[in-house]
Amino acid sequence: MEKYELLKRDIKYKAHRVKVYEDTLVRPDGKKVYYDFVENRNGSGVLLVDKEENLYFVKQYRNSINAYDIEIPAGCAEDFDNNIVEDKNQTVEDYKKEDYLNPDNPFYKCAIREAQEETGLIPRKLHFVNYIIAAAGLFSERTAVYIGMDLEEGSLNRDEDEFIEIIKLSPEEAMDYINKGLINDSKTIIAVQAYMLLRDKKDIN
Repeated sequence: MEKYELLKRDIKYKAHRVKVYEDTLVRPDGKKVYYDFVENRNGSGVLLVDKEENLYFVKQYRNSINAYDIEIPAGCAEDFDNNIVEDKNQTVEDYKKEDYLNPDNPFYKCAIREAQEETGLIPRKLHFVNYIIAAAGLFSERTAVYIGMDLEEGSLNRDEDEFIEIIKLSPEEAMDYINKGLINDSKTIIAVQAYMLLRDKKDIN
């Protein structure tokens, strides 16, 4: 397919976590167009599964919906600046699946950290599902989705602004929560459905 050409990206607003830009592009037919672009930090989410096949979720307040939301433990990776990784010559788009399973990878480290901070559990085994883009037509944010197993007890270390309730569900209960609209978060729905699919195929343990 023919490509769009990005001519310039002008910042319009800078907030606590996000930056809003106006992109000027040239379409394949030569017409100049203007799109909004929101830069946000990348991160990871992890569905924790214990030996009894209990799934762990966190319930916390989200100001964007002015309500409490049930999600997998998740947070921002700390080594990114607009998708540029530590060596400054590699972007997130360069990552292959095996890169997400490297213990030194920022996404991998983020998943381990957030699991322990929010639930007190440390997964000794991670299965990488995929990454999601929050809103491909607007946001840069990329979230790596993992399934964490072989859980060990750690210690809680939540952020000062995090007031979290831990919810433990069976896989069937989690699917029922999704079907009833009690779980709406996209990364959480993807993680649960991926686990069910992999479990049924006996492709995860």
